[in-house]
Amino acid sequence: MFDSVSFVAINSALDGLALRQRVIADNVANIQTPGFLAGRVSFEESLAAAVSDGTGATTPATSRSLAATREDGNNVNLDEETLLNVETNLRYQLATQAVDGTFSKLRTAMRMS
Repeated sequence: MFDSVSFVAINSALDGLALRQRVIADNVANIQTPGFLAGRVSFEESLAAAVSDGTGATTPATSRSLAATREDGNNVNLDEETLLNVETNLRYQLATQAVDGTFSKLRTAMRMS
């Protein structure tokens, strides 16, 4: 089973991945908006540091992409957003399966008591 640091870290990862999904959706929704800069969510490095420190708790950070822009000042790349969305969804599914597995073990242990 997970220790408390692992459980907090998984929840922090889920929060970061959920925010990344929302930012990707916002990017795609604004693909034709002149001057719009794609948003980016980062949390993996701070999550690794939090786990090393023994807490597992972190808050995702959002920033604007510094990638080159089109003539209209927009830098959203649909191919990049699509790939990032697929990767994010797979990571989210993996994290939710880890949490589900932990609760499944807890349910089993409580039935045996």
